[in-house]
Parts: sequence; structure tokens; C-alpha cells
Amino acid sequence: MATSSVFTLTPVTRHTTLRKPTTLTTIKCMSTPQDNSNDTTKPSSAIPTPPRAPKVSTKFSDVLGFSGPAPERINGRLAMIGFVSALAVELSSGQDVLTQITNGGLTVFVGTSVVLTLASLVPLFKGVSVQSKSSGLMTSDAEMWNGRAAMLGLLALAFTEFVTGSALV
Repeated sequence: MATSSVFTLTPVTRHTTLRKPTTLTTIKCMSTPQDNSNDTTKPSSAIPTPPRAPKVSTKFSDVLGFSGPAPERINGRLAMIGFVSALAVELSSGQDVLTQITNGGLTVFVGTSVVLTLASLVPLFKGVSVQSKSSGLMTSDAEMWNGRAAMLGLLALAFTEFVTGSALV
């Protein structure tokens, strides 16, 4: 239902003692409902739908491209697992990172890398965006920054152990 406005102008004369009479105009506005039974536009009771998010590309070159969603995310996840497990093994057995890798850690790393990479790629190839599942404290940006910190931490751990020649802990 639409409304139409009706404006009325009423002249008002005001007299002052030293000046000429001035005329002011008062404008009154009043709205009246109108019947729009012939209106073919969308009804006013319809709830507007939010715009759809752009479709996420599922092409292999887009997902694994340089600026795609997968490479840094997968490397960050692997670095987070690698950093925590390297520190845990170092605390339990006293082996540095290089010794851990040469004593069977390489096969565990490759296996973990394959499983984690496939688990990370499946949703991306199904068209699920990285940001669609993040909310609250555990956002996709927080995961990215944690992965970057883990990459730097793992590098710093290996470099420190190389320079000192022994395990850090």
C-alpha cells in the first residue's frame, strides 16, 4: 500500500511595529493511503534476499595457484603439526630436529603431509570457501597467522639447534 502526500499552503500575515507587514507561508503535509491493486512490482511483504556470494573456483590451477587458498594454508597446517610434534619428541627423548628426521621422522612427515593435504583440498574442490566455515575465535585469518608463526618457529628451532649443535630443550 503506497501513500500520497497533499501539501497545502496557507499565507499568514504578520505585522511588526517598525517594518512592513511580512507574509509567511505555512506548509502542512498530510498523507493518505492509496490502493495499488494494479501494481505489478514485487509485493511489499516480500523479504529481500541477500546477495549471493560469488562462486568459488574449483579449478586445480585456481585452488593451488600462487595466490590460491590452498598452498599457504596447507603449509601452515603442516608447520603447526611439525612444530608441536618436534617440541614434544624433543621433550620426551631429547633428540634435536635433524636427529628426529633421520630416525624415521621423514616417513611420518610424508604420511602426515599426504593425509593433511588431501583433507584440506577436498572441501576446496567441492567449492566450499575458506571463510565460510570460520566464526568467533577460530577464524581463517587466525589460522593463517598461527600457521605463519609455526613456520617461523620451526625454522627458528632448527636454526638454533644447528648453531648450538644440541637439542634446544
